[in-house]
Amino acid sequence: MSRRANLTVLRLKPGEAARPLAGHPWIYRNEVASVPDGLESGAPVDVVDHRGRFVGRGYANPASVILARLFTRRDEPVDERWLADRIARAMALRERIRPGASACRLIFSEGDGLPGLIVDRYGELLVVQALTAGIDRLLPVIVPILETLCRPAAILARHEVAARKQEGLIQEKRWLAGSHGGAVSIRWLGFDLTVDCLNGQKTGLYLDQADNYALVDRLVAGGGRVLDGACYTGVWSLHAARAGAAEVTGIDLSEDAVAAARAHAAANGLADRCRFAAANLFDELKRRSDGAERFDLVILDPPSFVRSRARLDDALRGYKEINLRAMKLLRPGGFLLTCSCSYHLRPELFRGLLQEAAADVGRAARLLAWRGQAFDHPSLLAVEETEYLKCALLQIE
Repeated sequence: MSRRANLTVLRLKPGEAARPLAGHPWIYRNEVASVPDGLESGAPVDVVDHRGRFVGRGYANPASVILARLFTRRDEPVDERWLADRIARAMALRERIRPGASACRLIFSEGDGLPGLIVDRYGELLVVQALTAGIDRLLPVIVPILETLCRPAAILARHEVAARKQEGLIQEKRWLAGSHGGAVSIRWLGFDLTVDCLNGQKTGLYLDQADNYALVDRLVAGGGRVLDGACYTGVWSLHAARAGAAEVTGIDLSEDAVAAARAHAAANGLADRCRFAAANLFDELKRRSDGAERFDLVILDPPSFVRSRARLDDALRGYKEINLRAMKLLRPGGFLLTCSCSYHLRPELFRGLLQEAAADVGRAARLLAWRGQAFDHPSLLAVEETEYLKCALLQIE
């Protein structure tokens, strides 16, 4: 990207400049007076108000409902130097809040002023997701910057995400720099873990829960039975077992995830208290809640049920069902730690369905903690879309 004189200009309709000027970096197609002919996907653009006054600089995609995403509201060149400075600032924040961490999110898209760019670190490996056409177009500039600043053994692109389809981009996995087997051994949150960055969910771990895992530590210190629904590779289960749970049962639909969870329990000396099985979460919760089993703590951290706003009603039913079943499984005074990573399920809706589930089973639910995503996933106050994770800790009477 170069100076403003070389950029295509998008002119906003009257009254549409207030939101981007207040810090929201998205420009919707219906907010623009007209889309210039020949505008290329990912092309750099300037955005001005209806009188021609500068609003911001970013990139466009005529194939997307979000026509443009802004990097900056300053009239400054967005070039290699600018990108290197913005990336360095994001990494400096991580070094402050996650000093020496073996795994963390280095860059979180809009939260770091780089809309569409995700970068995660796992030991010697970086995993990149270019979610938009503008960032995809800039990868030849971004990758050398990451190599210079991080000195990784390799950089992997995990581009099998739905957002790329909406941007007209292909879904793929490929090495952007170097080569690597994809499996990384790290020490994270006090555990020895092997992370499959090449084939694991997300980019390998649920990094966004890093500051929430410790919530379970005080709940099972004196023993107790724990059910970890959608356990993935077992990090919640490991925390519960290390904290003193007498028995932890983890279930996940993926056989590979269950195998990894078993290996993690063994590697950390917790295999005697942890057992894992591949099963459908809905079916397993129903089977167990219809029986006589009871637990002291149930953990629900499933993948997103909401892929679009149009599917929200179905997702609400799904979330309510698993939480209702989980509440039935708890002894009086037991704890439910329940999460949703679906942006479209806003906090007030999530809280409401939890209350409805409690009312339906005739139990009182006491809210002990309400958390969001980890500190290395910063949200912008002006952009509610960047605040997506809900994590509620309830005591069920």
